[in-house]
Amino acid sequence: MAKVLVICGPTASGKTALSVACAKAFDGEIVSADSLLVYKGLDIGTAKPSEEERDGIPHHMIDVVEPTENFSVSDYERMALPIVEELLAKGKTPIICGGTGFYINSLLYKSQFGNVGADEEVRKKYELLAEEHGKEYVYEILREKDSESAKKLHYNDLKRVIRALEIYDVTGSPKSMQQDTMTPRFAFVAVSFAYPRDKLYNRINLRVDKMFEQGLVQEVRGLMDMGVTNGSQCMQGIGYKEIAEGLEKGWTEGEMKELVKKNTRNYAKRQETFFKRMQNHTSLSPENWKMEALAALLHE
Repeated sequence: MAKVLVICGPTASGKTALSVACAKAFDGEIVSADSLLVYKGLDIGTAKPSEEERDGIPHHMIDVVEPTENFSVSDYERMALPIVEELLAKGKTPIICGGTGFYINSLLYKSQFGNVGADEEVRKKYELLAEEHGKEYVYEILREKDSESAKKLHYNDLKRVIRALEIYDVTGSPKSMQQDTMTPRFAFVAVSFAYPRDKLYNRINLRVDKMFEQGLVQEVRGLMDMGVTNGSQCMQGIGYKEIAEGLEKGWTEGEMKELVKKNTRNYAKRQETFFKRMQNHTSLSPENWKMEALAALLHE
């Protein structure tokens, strides 16, 4: 069976171009693992690859949900996992490409819920609370009982929020204090470009400048005209939340741009830390990487 290739790393590190080149070299298709690319209409601020950039390679998990809708890690796993499995069954190379670590892990590993058995009664209790009072209400309960687990979850990811509460209620201790299972579903290798910090930050700054030139502010205005609010999940993404807030508070475009740059740089630092800890991860030199070396990793 073919291995899965994961192309990860921080924003603006060249993941898209590398994934297309690898798809051509290894008879692959690309499965996007980006929490904003799933949304229709979020094009400029996500650097969504154009048809020209996709260069004839099938890209999955892009434009699969309306910007007014919520979309959780569980939703992503439910939609994307069958795609990866089907590509493997055909003997193709699935190329998971993106910077959202929890999305990537949801595909690579069978379970990150811990080893505690299910308790349907406890689960039903929280499901009913969510129906009666909303997802945010149940999420606040988790924050009180297990703040560390809550930090890793979004309130819209109700399945995982309830699972963390279930573990707490069944065992009396937080999920964050227990060992999660990290059993790989597939054989995989992960790669990312390793830029010196100053070069990566320069690439980020240039990308944000380009986004504003392309009309990012107008894109956000258009989304808001469609009924997307500041509280919508898609508007929590970097590049969108700053502009939505800036438009509301009357900030200048320059002020919004500098805040997007700052927040993107901070996010990129967290992404680097996350991916360096990944299993089977190899850092590539942006200038000296070779397709032959990647081929060797895939066929080890």
